[in-house]
Amino acid sequence: MADLASLLTWDSQLRGILLYLVVITVNTLLNWLSLPRLGNSPAPQNWPAVAILVPARDEEANIRRCVTSLLAQDYPAFSVWVLDDASTDATPQILAELSAAEPRLHVLQSAPLPQGWLGKNWACHQLAENVPAEVPLLLFVDADTWHAPTMLRHSVAALQAHQADLLSALPQQETRTLAEMLTVPLLPWALLSHFPLWLTRRVRWPRLSAAVGQHMLWRRSAYQQLGGHAAVRHEVVEDMALARQAAQRGLRLLFLPGRGQVFCQMYHSTADAIAGFGKNLFSVFERRLLTYIFVWLWLGIAFLGPWLALFWSWTARSATTFSSALVAVVLTLLIWGMVVRMSGMHPLILPLSPVIVLSSILLAFHSLGQTLTRRTVWKGRRIS
Repeated sequence: MADLASLLTWDSQLRGILLYLVVITVNTLLNWLSLPRLGNSPAPQNWPAVAILVPARDEEANIRRCVTSLLAQDYPAFSVWVLDDASTDATPQILAELSAAEPRLHVLQSAPLPQGWLGKNWACHQLAENVPAEVPLLLFVDADTWHAPTMLRHSVAALQAHQADLLSALPQQETRTLAEMLTVPLLPWALLSHFPLWLTRRVRWPRLSAAVGQHMLWRRSAYQQLGGHAAVRHEVVEDMALARQAAQRGLRLLFLPGRGQVFCQMYHSTADAIAGFGKNLFSVFERRLLTYIFVWLWLGIAFLGPWLALFWSWTARSATTFSSALVAVVLTLLIWGMVVRMSGMHPLILPLSPVIVLSSILLAFHSLGQTLTRRTVWKGRRIS
């Protein structure tokens, strides 16, 4: 009788899980089919000037690759602006070397961090303030990104073709170690499967609007209308906060995959990954505690439960439960497969997907603990 009761419980749970997975599968498919790709937009009649803005703090491992790729853009009118945010490594020396031979590269030194600002937001604010007023487009990129020579041309073409005020491209994430494969896929998976990006292109829906700070191309007029990074000076996840504010003001957002054009290696070690996601995850939910706990527990049930049910029903020899669990597992793999395809991530991520979900849940509760105990530190600065 106990086994029968357990199987009935599994069956009841699986029906809810299956309904949820069908919805997420459809949403992921719509994102895949409808989101534009960089390189598919027609060239505009005129190419407006662009300032590419790069905040950098202790980025000696990344800054040369990033800046060199930006200077190699096949775009007619652009400049690159890098702000060294009090780096303690070789970042200033590398930037001085690069700028000595390149007039399009402008290197700035950060002013002291004011009270109430977070470091990256202050750096981006200073960069935007230093760009000449006649430059109409601002592209913010992170120092750990690098770019195909056609990236800027394709980004501007897409911005103009879709009449967007903000274009954000999700970088193709490089995952070279097992630790990276078990953590970094969380970002593209969450955005491409759970956000109705196909809908928020047309409907201003702040809660479900998204942007990635690794690549944000703004019309300067729209950026200034929001108040720029000063409007989100205290926000840990400033990119999502800017996207939500833009949607609230009726601005047009375009989020698309940057596969083949924008690349990023977010973290180089397990410690970096834990620290990075520990800083960000709880803030993505605007520190809504009950919502945050519910979402992560539900994701565990929905994406790990079918695997457990599959094993349970196989050992209990329940054909009905086994069939439902198998369909649910296939749906989870289909969702991950579409995300891997859209984002250009390593194919090995697909068979690792259940472990990635488990590690993401652990990271989520680590982030919660870090925030509640005020122990979050990023690049030598404590975040409260």
